[in-house]
Amino acid sequence: MIRTFDELLQAAQRGAAARVAVAMAGDLEALEAVKEAADLGLARGILIGDPGEIGRSAGLVGLDLSDQEVVAETDPENAARLAVQAVRSGQANVLMKGRLQTADLLRAVLDRERGLRTGRPLSHVAVMELQGERRLILVTDGGVNIAPDVARKAQIIENAVLVAKTLGMETPRVAVLAAVEVINPEMPATIDAAMLAKMADRRQIRSAIVDGPLALDVAISRAAAEHKRLHSPVAGQADILLAPNIEAGNILAKSLQYFAGATMAGVVVGALVPIVVLSRADQAESKLLSIALAKRLAEHGDD
Repeated sequence: MIRTFDELLQAAQRGAAARVAVAMAGDLEALEAVKEAADLGLARGILIGDPGEIGRSAGLVGLDLSDQEVVAETDPENAARLAVQAVRSGQANVLMKGRLQTADLLRAVLDRERGLRTGRPLSHVAVMELQGERRLILVTDGGVNIAPDVARKAQIIENAVLVAKTLGMETPRVAVLAAVEVINPEMPATIDAAMLAKMADRRQIRSAIVDGPLALDVAISRAAAEHKRLHSPVAGQADILLAPNIEAGNILAKSLQYFAGATMAGVVVGALVPIVVLSRADQAESKLLSIALAKRLAEHGDD
């Protein structure tokens, strides 16, 4: 079981270095993360973008480009296509966003002829390390699916379970979040949550314990669950928090970062390879941890 990001970095250092294709790689924080990953033996970059910008940024962060591959391309859409092509050709096993719009990268990923489709939907999984907690909590989906229906939420859970199992969680506990713990026909999230819990009971969702609707306090606090006299196999010990929509997932993950001082690693899963897609405001540390997480997924994601 990987319980901290230090343990994740240690685990990711085992085995051969990942090959990370970075689209529009002149981004300073992205190259700082590539530099730290290279120093730790985690990854080698295929850096696609403006060579002059890549060279300047690499100089600022101390990245030696002699051990990296630089591919010249100044157009973001073409850079995204080249990064995806590097994956399809077997040159890279991790895809990473640099200084371009997420939509441009995902458009190349989802191209029906030259993309990285698998038949599974894409979803974002944020792995959070909270201060004072010796365990990792996953939040999904705050980055890709805007207003998923029940069927899509089931697939989002399955994607998150894949990440959880990569971290050593054999049977992760999934809290389907809502504002309350009772089913209210006027609150669609509660109905979805109840359906997902029953789907897990009937093994339509496998390898996880799913319960809901659960409010956030009950999902993560045993004391709150006891106070509300709620008996649940997930309450107070959730490993995965499934948000009802993209706004809730995005706000939850960023609130944990900015208000609670949590550290985050994030990946988009569901494609042929894990994709490192973080906000341009995220620091190099989060991007390094995301590379480490993506490397683990690339190596063990189908186990």
